[in-house]
Amino acid sequence: MKIFIILLSSILVNNFVMSRFLGICPFLGVSKKVETALGMGMAVTFVMTLASLITYFVQRLLVKLDIEFMQTIAFILVIASLVQFVEMVIQKMSPTLYQALGVFLPLITTNCAVLGVAILNVQSDYGLVETVINGAGAAIGFTLAIVLFAGIRERLEISDVPAAFKGFPIALITAGLMSIAFLGFIGLV
Repeated sequence: MKIFIILLSSILVNNFVMSRFLGICPFLGVSKKVETALGMGMAVTFVMTLASLITYFVQRLLVKLDIEFMQTIAFILVIASLVQFVEMVIQKMSPTLYQALGVFLPLITTNCAVLGVAILNVQSDYGLVETVINGAGAAIGFTLAIVLFAGIRERLEISDVPAAFKGFPIALITAGLMSIAFLGFIGLV
């Protein structure tokens, strides 16, 4: 039951984009098309889940060596390595998606949501399974938010929006309304 609560909480209640406001850069930058947003969500899901797993063991090693002050640097190194791997795989498997993601793909390295979930896993004192579930749930929540936002932005492109709100202003208003909607999940778990 605890695993299910952690999963549901990380997807909806404590959504990293909508509730914690982490990972806003790719959320706003790669959410113009649903297809691109889904690709970014899958890449972040892979990196965030694997980073949670690997940083769990890295944290244990840092504690054993009594060098916990190296946590942030070690976690960023793990995340950067995973992002490089994902970038090479996407470039080889889907050059179109690679072109569409552009500069935002390597920027997953500096996505504060990925580092945030790794640090929150340590601070929450989760075990191995809980860490991986929380990482996967956070990534699914990120993907859910970015894909929903991309769908709304695609609809807004063909809608009659006042000239002053066209483009980024209506996107920011939409993101704010989505955040308020996600806050409605508080109290669910």
